[in-house]
Amino acid sequence: MTDFSILDLSPIVEGSDAAQSFRNSLSLAQHGEKLGYRRYWLAEHHGMPGIASAATAVLLSHVGAGTSTIRIGAGGVMLPNHSPLVIAEQFGTLESLYPGRIDLGLGRAPGSDQRTARALRRNLESDADQFPQDVIELMDFMSKNPKQAVRAVPGAGLEVPVWILGSSTFGAQLAAHLGLPYAFASHFAPQQMMQAIQIYRETFKPSAQLAKPYVMLGFNVFAADTDAEAEFRATSWQQAFVNLRSGRPGRLPPPVEGYRQKVGPAENALLDSVLSCSAVGSPDTVRAGLEAFIERTGADELMITSQVFDHASRLRSYELLARIRDSLRA
Repeated sequence: MTDFSILDLSPIVEGSDAAQSFRNSLSLAQHGEKLGYRRYWLAEHHGMPGIASAATAVLLSHVGAGTSTIRIGAGGVMLPNHSPLVIAEQFGTLESLYPGRIDLGLGRAPGSDQRTARALRRNLESDADQFPQDVIELMDFMSKNPKQAVRAVPGAGLEVPVWILGSSTFGAQLAAHLGLPYAFASHFAPQQMMQAIQIYRETFKPSAQLAKPYVMLGFNVFAADTDAEAEFRATSWQQAFVNLRSGRPGRLPPPVEGYRQKVGPAENALLDSVLSCSAVGSPDTVRAGLEAFIERTGADELMITSQVFDHASRLRSYELLARIRDSLRA
């Protein structure tokens, strides 16, 4: 049985601000909790006009205070931007506040451009090549018997579950070697998904945290009462994705009719690629897309993102998806 979870980028829509995005994020997490989603994760991005979740741990604390049962976590923290000790302390704090509910997903991308990455770190000496060592150091800080002289307080002994995130085969190899669950960013970079899944499953080594491979895959869902409405709602995300890849990041724009007909072949090819891990449409259409994706990948869990301009319509998309999930399990 495939679990369903929520990935939130805390989008800042045109005409709004970060404060409203934070209210919407809490609303979405509460909605997901009522609907039985397993997890609610936030992603770390920096310098993005349309993404408000830069201070990921701070926003997770806000969400944790407003929910009670749903697991909350980072999907993920971009570890090269931080010292492992700082993240151990932050997530040790979260685990102390909301025990048994915290997940820590770790990625090696900067979540920003190089100029922003330099501003975050002051220098680029901590880079992606050090990521495996940083993961091991961070896990040691949170272990019951840390090997390092420095202690994470809070953090030591709390053993917050760690996930490896990735959009290439590198993360798959690392997650398999360390015996950790693996989350692939197929919702925006699906090209190496099947290869990464195969490598992870075939080379997985059991660990104290995980006995067998566990694969989570990112998946876009835009569900509405009709195919036409869902396709219209999805154009906000399509515009934002094209703008980002064209070097014009901005706030999430309102939907427009006939967007795909207004852009050129290069933009449509880009959208066709990323939409290979998406379902857009009525409940029947989305169900068929989900069934085919789960059958193809054997995913243990889907991390669902739904970048919809109108918050009520976004909540409706997750509500319809919950009904589809329940029907798949029946």
